[in-house]
Amino acid sequence: MPALPLGLEEGRTGGQGASFQVGQRARRLGRMGIQEKPRAWTREKERDGMVDKLTLSDAQWRERLTPEEYDVLRRHGTERPGSGCFLGTKTPGTYVCAGCGNPLFKAGTKFESGTGWPSFTQPLSGADSVTEISDRSHGMVRTEVRCARCDGHLGHVFPDGPPPTGQRYCMNSVAMKHVEEGQPLELVRA
Repeated sequence: MPALPLGLEEGRTGGQGASFQVGQRARRLGRMGIQEKPRAWTREKERDGMVDKLTLSDAQWRERLTPEEYDVLRRHGTERPGSGCFLGTKTPGTYVCAGCGNPLFKAGTKFESGTGWPSFTQPLSGADSVTEISDRSHGMVRTEVRCARCDGHLGHVFPDGPPPTGQRYCMNSVAMKHVEEGQPLELVRA
């Protein structure tokens, strides 16, 4: 089933198919305790190349990702605190999604939060880096952070970060790759 944002207008596919798929997705996420915030979709954004969604089957994701990447990105898992390769790193560059190469965070927004996971004060500007979704799993209310391009689970955001944003984007290292400053950012294609 393709990843479709909630609030998708029925007219996008010209029939009830999209509406039915969105309802299925909402029910599936609801069973997991996750409530997705509606996201706007416009034909203009897709035509202008701003939205370049990567939708793959479960089998294709399993083939492309390591078992650890698959568990976090596709099954909403979490790496053990203190185990991530990006703890304590300060190399300039951009952190991209390990699943699709979508740029997520600039290295300059990374800070040491003491939580055991790499943390950032803000994602890259624009709606094309990450999406935030209400997550009510595990008996708590949190805000899940996903890659806006492939819908991969990255981590969660909390309102206890440092200035200027006051946000702490607490990410799983295994869900990201680091591209050093000056190197090209390349999106993974289907």
